[in-house]
This record gives sequence, structure tokens and C-alpha cells, in this order.
Amino acid sequence: MFMKHVIFIAIIIAFAVKLNAQVTQQKPVWAVISVPQMKCWECKERLTKFLIKETGPNDEAAILQFTINLFNATVRIQYIPDRTTLDYIRTEIANAGYDADSIKATEDSYKVLPPACKRKDEGGGPQKGKPCNVPTDQRR
Repeated sequence: MFMKHVIFIAIIIAFAVKLNAQVTQQKPVWAVISVPQMKCWECKERLTKFLIKETGPNDEAAILQFTINLFNATVRIQYIPDRTTLDYIRTEIANAGYDADSIKATEDSYKVLPPACKRKDEGGGPQKGKPCNVPTDQRR
């Protein structure tokens, strides 16, 4: 009988802690990250796949949603500040091979990017005679 009371009290405490954690969770915030070498659909698709992995499959995900703007070369991202930091997200984008604000891409990830996704000063961006896979109706 005593053991049943202990288990019941433990369940009540666990439930109260879980409820308290949900109440104190910070609200999601939006941030804009500059990704200067993102100029084509191939770059966008690569980063989208990477960020979807970072979003995670459950409610504990830190990144809730994001939009990529090719023309401004930015990522607008919504995240929960008590689960991750903006610097961590920038670092993850750098791990995908892209510069993110002031954080440079990791060398190994950058090397495997296609030429269109490289830095402009290193010959990246749309290649002469090759379209950058941006649909004609969305080109400037």
C-alpha cells in the first residue's frame, strides 16, 4: 500500500514539473540571417534539407519554421530561444556550407557545394551560359 502512494506522488510531481515547464517556455521569436551566397534554387534546396533536419520530428524542436528569400539572400527563421540560440542556428547554417551573417562556412562543407553556391569573389553564383535554376517568372 505504501508503494502505491509513493508511485502516485511521483506521478503527480512529474506531471506538475512537466506542466510548469510548458508554462515557463519562452515564446517563439523571428530572426533574419543573411546568407550572401544563396542565389539559386539549388542552394535553397540544399539549405532547406539541412534546416528540416535541424527542425526535428517532435515538439522539442528549436526551429519551428523558416522561409528562404533568394532575391535578398536571407533566411527568416522562427525559433524558441530557450531551446537554441541564434548563434547556434548560424553555426548550423555554416556547417551546411553557407556563410551566415558574420560566421563563415566550414571549409569541408563549403568545398562540396556546387559552383553556383560558392562565394561570388571565388567565382560562385550563376555561371555564364548556365541558368541558376530560378524560374523565368521569378528572375529580376
